[in-house]
Amino acid sequence: MANRIPRVPVREQDPVKRAENFEEVCYGYNAEEATLEASRCLNCKNPRCVNSCPVHINIPEFIRHIAEGDLRGAAATIAADSSLPSVCGRVCPQESQCEGSCVLGIKSEPVAIGKLERFVGDWAIENADSLPQPEIVRNGKRVAIVGSGPAGLACASDLARMGYEVKIFEALHEVGGVLVYGIPEFRLPKDRIVAKEVEAVKRLGVEIETDVIVGRTMTIDNLLDNEGYDAVFVGSGAGLPRFMGIEGENLNGVFSANEFLTRANLMHAYDQNFDTPICAGKKAVIVGGGNVAMDAVRTARRLGAEAVIVYRRSEAELPARVEEVHHAKQEGIEFRMLTNPIRVLGDDKGWVKGIECVEMELGEPDESGRRSPVVKEGSNFEIDCDVVIMALGTSPNPLIKATTKGLDTNRRGCIVADEEGRTSREGVFAGGDAVTGAATVILAMGAGRKAAKAIDDYLKTK
Repeated sequence: MANRIPRVPVREQDPVKRAENFEEVCYGYNAEEATLEASRCLNCKNPRCVNSCPVHINIPEFIRHIAEGDLRGAAATIAADSSLPSVCGRVCPQESQCEGSCVLGIKSEPVAIGKLERFVGDWAIENADSLPQPEIVRNGKRVAIVGSGPAGLACASDLARMGYEVKIFEALHEVGGVLVYGIPEFRLPKDRIVAKEVEAVKRLGVEIETDVIVGRTMTIDNLLDNEGYDAVFVGSGAGLPRFMGIEGENLNGVFSANEFLTRANLMHAYDQNFDTPICAGKKAVIVGGGNVAMDAVRTARRLGAEAVIVYRRSEAELPARVEEVHHAKQEGIEFRMLTNPIRVLGDDKGWVKGIECVEMELGEPDESGRRSPVVKEGSNFEIDCDVVIMALGTSPNPLIKATTKGLDTNRRGCIVADEEGRTSREGVFAGGDAVTGAATVILAMGAGRKAAKAIDDYLKTK
């Protein structure tokens, strides 16, 4: 019977209205909708969804609790494996992970695992004061965490539960890393969701100090040798933007998506009560096809620009989530596929006036399995615009490598670490984007949790 119930649609803000505001796009499930959707789960004996979740949440168990009306049990089940359910329920690529492995998806639509996780996470936030806190016995060991993004928060949360005294050092003035500076308000509300998830980590006894740039304010050697920490976890993310290296990238009006989104999100440029300078222009071209490109183009649209995506492959190769592409199209974003910029054009005052592009066609697959784009000779054309935003990925900041002796990095500047987060320096562990380059929130969380276990093993046997 369960698999005959159609997937319960999630309510969303009207596309025409939401393209003018920064309020959350998806409203999520109410209790009745969540219970009905939960009843679709087949409660498989060998749940493929669990294996496809980077933190291995017991998905059938928490969904069974929802179906039975036991939200306290659902929250406890998720909390055993994830410290950020309201965040993950909103921004994880469920379609390629848990939901992508759902048996129901073979013949119909998979269970909306992400929307159900969000529902439980939001319920837990609203009822935080009445939920029991774990009894923690401190073991006298201290661990420093560099960075308060998803990897750092997950690692800190697990270590605190194990009994360690944990302190997070955050370079920026607000806690949350990419959750606060990278992901727009309309996808992930900061005060209502991110701040509350951070509060839950603090309730475990985790201390957080902001405005500390490890590598400048203090070094990893200093934390280990002088500050009395027994181990360090580096979850400093990947905040160094990449550019194309084409003519005109130094013109006024060319930005990295990183800077553009940081101004909009962390510095509240979207809010008229804040006097944060930001330039979205009248017509903005966003170069790239990932989730960051979708965030940037949809932000530019909301700031009043006519916004265009330029991507060198076809739509089938877009790395962004299907849901994000769908939402962008609903909001009137233009997609120029099989198009690659070769030059940014400027006026006589040094400001962007357009971008010269070439048409592409797809050749043979590359290492990633995606077909490589090849230039169509003589296909040059121009797009008029006054802002260009480069969303081409990011690399880790080289500061930590430069100030930490014996810490190996690869040619992309990423810290070299094994599956459990061990680096070339004894007592120093790393995970998330600092190791992999820019990836997803849930993968960073998974890396943070693995590192917490490895740190625990290391300190118990040290």
